[in-house]
Amino acid sequence: MSPNQRESERVALVGASMTQFGRREGEWVMDLLAEAGIECLEDAGVDAADVDHLYVSNMASGEFEGMTGVMNALVHDLGMMPAYTQRVDQTSSSGGAGIYAAWQSVASGASDMTLLVGGEKMSHRSTPETTDIIASVTHPVEYKTGVTLPSFAGLTARHYLERFDAPRESLGKVAVKNHENGVDNPNAQFRKAVDLETVLESPIVADPLRLYDFCPISDGSAALLFCPESIAREYADEYAVIAGIDGATDTHVVHEREDPTVMGGVVESGKGAYEMSGYGPDDIDVAELHDMFTILEFLQMEGLGFAEQGEAWELVEEGYTERDTGELPINTSGGLKSKGHPLGASGVAQGVEIYEQLVGEAGPRQVDADVGLTCNVGGFGNCVITTIMEAAQ
Repeated sequence: MSPNQRESERVALVGASMTQFGRREGEWVMDLLAEAGIECLEDAGVDAADVDHLYVSNMASGEFEGMTGVMNALVHDLGMMPAYTQRVDQTSSSGGAGIYAAWQSVASGASDMTLLVGGEKMSHRSTPETTDIIASVTHPVEYKTGVTLPSFAGLTARHYLERFDAPRESLGKVAVKNHENGVDNPNAQFRKAVDLETVLESPIVADPLRLYDFCPISDGSAALLFCPESIAREYADEYAVIAGIDGATDTHVVHEREDPTVMGGVVESGKGAYEMSGYGPDDIDVAELHDMFTILEFLQMEGLGFAEQGEAWELVEEGYTERDTGELPINTSGGLKSKGHPLGASGVAQGVEIYEQLVGEAGPRQVDADVGLTCNVGGFGNCVITTIMEAAQ
């Protein structure tokens, strides 16, 4: 369908799926992508032949497995030919960028049914190898000095704690909260609660951050199905709608930023998503933030307007972000910290969690929510996608 064949209307989500995250022995990225894609179509009751566009969010199948062309292979494996397909790579925000691409394909009128599948296979490589692959997102000048994303996180965390007089325990409480949420997510990599003492006494990785301040290396996949809202009613009584979405880019060289505690991509993408949706920070009922490191939850809370600069830690201390008792539950899925972080899948999985919250399918993680937000971060804030969804009325 050409863009001028349909008047602009809202884009709906009518299906979602997520595989088990973690170490998937004997399975490769194509196995994971196919698993999520099939489950998503079954969730919505849509035949593969009815899909016009297929987007695959994947950062590094070539680097991890020596395999490229995953999008073409997936169209074949799912029986979707001759659907148009495209791989979306925006480093660790590839999943969020995939949501943006899938939304655009439907909003433009080019597609009446678009499937997005995000996935990554990482655990078969050693930790140093995986860290090196991920570190390649940094600027070449930074990369050749041995800089990694964990080192950026440690430097930023130290600066934040000292500048805003925040207790080290506040970061630990982010990890405790997200692990507790992950216990109730059947697909989370770590379904184990941890106490604050365990977090604070775990091995140092990048001072002041310790082992439990970091997400794990993960395998996994997730999928979402998009269509015009008028068509959504044919498939589901309960569905979600993309109310606002935007992406933004910050400096590639992290030390060029005026303030290392401000992620410009988060601020700008949030502004765009709020403006498009007509919502503001106070309207958000539940949020999935990119907690690759615990400090990032603070920086995104502040960049998205949930807290003033330097005050996110106070809200965490007050229990504001707790799932069952807080005013704004954050990372009800367990976040990247507990759920896992298969690079290309993470942003899609964030969308899956918000979709399930809005349609009432989150099980024991369910909160009272009509409007939800996801923020998917690439690199150390180099590129960001913010998405706002609302439950269909």
